Amino acid sequence: MRLTVISHAPLLRRRLSRRVAVLLLAALPLLSSAAQAEGTLRIAKQFGIVYLLLDVAQDQKLIEQQGKKAGVDIDVQFLQLSGGAAVNDALLTGSIDIAGAGVGPLFTIWDRTRGRQNVRGVASLGNFPYYLISNNPRIKSIGDFTPKDRIAVPATGVSVQSRFLQHASQQRWGDKGTHQLDPLQVALPHPDAAAAIIRGRTEITAHFASPPFQEQELARNPAAHIVTSSYDIEGGPSSATVLYATETFRRDNPKTYRAFVAALDQAATFVTAHPEQAADIFLRRNGSSIDRALVLQILKDPKVQFTVAPQNTLKLGQFMQRSGAIKQAPAKVGDYFFDDPLIAGGS
Repeated sequence: MRLTVISHAPLLRRRLSRRVAVLLLAALPLLSSAAQAEGTLRIAKQFGIVYLLLDVAQDQKLIEQQGKKAGVDIDVQFLQLSGGAAVNDALLTGSIDIAGAGVGPLFTIWDRTRGRQNVRGVASLGNFPYYLISNNPRIKSIGDFTPKDRIAVPATGVSVQSRFLQHASQQRWGDKGTHQLDPLQVALPHPDAAAAIIRGRTEITAHFASPPFQEQELARNPAAHIVTSSYDIEGGPSSATVLYATETFRRDNPKTYRAFVAALDQAATFVTAHPEQAADIFLRRNGSSIDRALVLQILKDPKVQFTVAPQNTLKLGQFMQRSGAIKQAPAKVGDYFFDDPLIAGGS
């Protein structure tokens, strides 16, 4: 009797092929996200020269250079937003990887995400004095504001300028007076607020600004003057603008993260050593018509320091907890900043 052996190998191979195909298709999103994670960097910045380190890093491709040293090709994307609230929303929805905003919004999102996304600071963008500018000669201190006045800030109740104003109010009127000037705050992007102060004849009688808008206001409106500054309120030089990210991004992208911080540190060294070139980069990257001499004046101001280590930020966070803005009181910088050798010694 002749036996006929029927091979099931082709059928088995077809079944296996289908199963493998199904598994591969199911895994594609995971494979794609894993492949895109390390080496992709989306950074949100806002308006002003306080973001100069990012401008320099972008212009000189420092992030890409540091990435190559670490063995990873980094695709860097920059997004322009306005206000800490918008930046925080973008970070929490996964639209960006690195957020650039005031230290006030950092404390807000750090407190809000504890035990979940665990957002913490990555680096400072340097120390700049932020000026509260008024174009009304009557207003010489925060005690001179009346219910008819309006104070422009990037985002009411969230931006670092708004927090500085609350801190100044608490220092003048005590804990019960912390929110005394809140009803006067109006949310306006810095360029619009600067135009209102320079032009005058609007409801905006003050602007808690940042460079270079505050310097423009002082230069272009003879009535514009400084009412107080962030340095006055916080008791010395302080890092008002910072960068922050989620714990997941830092954990899943160690090479990209380290390359980014190294690039920022490299940019800080560059700006300090080459203010003229840095001024040109700022003007070129932002398409700005600001007078170059004014930009150089800011960069060479002894009160301005380019460093990635945060300075004098803890005090504001503790005030925000006392005032009820956040629930958790920070005890040390390491509570709300990720550990990194380049930002060691921050305060």
